[in-house]
Amino acid sequence: MKKYHWLLVLSIAIISSCQRSNSPSQIEAWTYKSQHQLRISAHRGNSGLAPENTLATFQKTLEMGVDFIEIDVRTSKDNQLVILHDGTLNRTTNGTGPIANLSLSEIKQLKANKGWEAQFPNERIPTLEETLQLVSKWNKQKNTKTYIYVDCKQVEPQPLVSLMRKYHLDKESVYYGNDEFLERLKTVDAQSKRMPSLNNANEMETKINRLAPYAFDVNWLKMNAQLVHDIHEKNIKVYTDVLGPLDQSNNYKKAKELGVDLIQTDHVKSVYRYFLGN
Repeated sequence: MKKYHWLLVLSIAIISSCQRSNSPSQIEAWTYKSQHQLRISAHRGNSGLAPENTLATFQKTLEMGVDFIEIDVRTSKDNQLVILHDGTLNRTTNGTGPIANLSLSEIKQLKANKGWEAQFPNERIPTLEETLQLVSKWNKQKNTKTYIYVDCKQVEPQPLVSLMRKYHLDKESVYYGNDEFLERLKTVDAQSKRMPSLNNANEMETKINRLAPYAFDVNWLKMNAQLVHDIHEKNIKVYTDVLGPLDQSNNYKKAKELGVDLIQTDHVKSVYRYFLGN
């Protein structure tokens, strides 16, 4: 009996230590990952706690233990890589007009906090390098790793790959973009995890031959068990967006039942709560 008593004491001590050294969100993420294969990407780094595509929200989604943070990469007038979803500054910043018309120093004078001015008075548009530094530092300190889901909005493959390699995030991160971009990315880095869109099952073979994809970004409205099976038969993963009106528990359930590999969501905590029954 003494033997089992000490095992119980040791187990309690280990759990208590984890709870002291990790946030509730991280413990929740570990619990989820131990029970479910469906991976999660935070769309535009959305945490619901800070403005989209900023270092503040990236930090919070890292703390949530997501598998991927989705970011939108664009290029400034002086060829610096920055993070912004829209081609123009109007919606999320106090600037106006195309971001491509500004130098990095001009971009850094703007605030990326529209709608969050009180909570984040000084949040700026991050560079890709600042984002990768944050994620790389996190991964060095934590057992649960997070990688980058790169939406290649307006960027050339070579400078993108160079920065991803510099921070050792190139091998496990995924790259989404149009077919022409992904074909050029394949030339620059044949090992990159390329992810073209798939809106029509009839396009599958052509895209496989042209792009050798790691995954397909499948339109949720076209998703069905046969399509998931056919893609998996090609040893390719199935990623999909459940965004806007689709971002709800019945679709989380359906994605798991279909064997989808990853869902992209604006509500990471809602996914955890649904599957963990909280």
